Amino acid sequence: MMSNKNLIQIKQFCVYHEIENTFIKELNNYGLVEIIIEKDDEYLQPEQLPAVEKMIRMHYDLNINLEGIDAIYHLLNKIETLQQHLTNTQNKLRLYEERLTD
Repeated sequence: MMSNKNLIQIKQFCVYHEIENTFIKELNNYGLVEIIIEKDDEYLQPEQLPAVEKMIRMHYDLNINLEGIDAIYHLLNKIETLQQHLTNTQNKLRLYEERLTD
């Protein structure tokens, strides 16, 4: 069982951002965030906050629905994975080229 002192209480988070608690529950239903339940209260992990705040802006400022947010996040994750693969490939190529010139 993890200590809840580092967790962010969803109720307080929603009050601060002036959003409905149901929005976080919907993000959880889509698998975009993980809700932690401890002592009959709901929490988010601090690492999730930047992503959740981006999703809040997409939904409330840009009027993107949850299906759109889901699609955008899956595409962003795919792009990030491809960028990591590209960087790894470039590093391997650089090593190979250095060996050829030595």
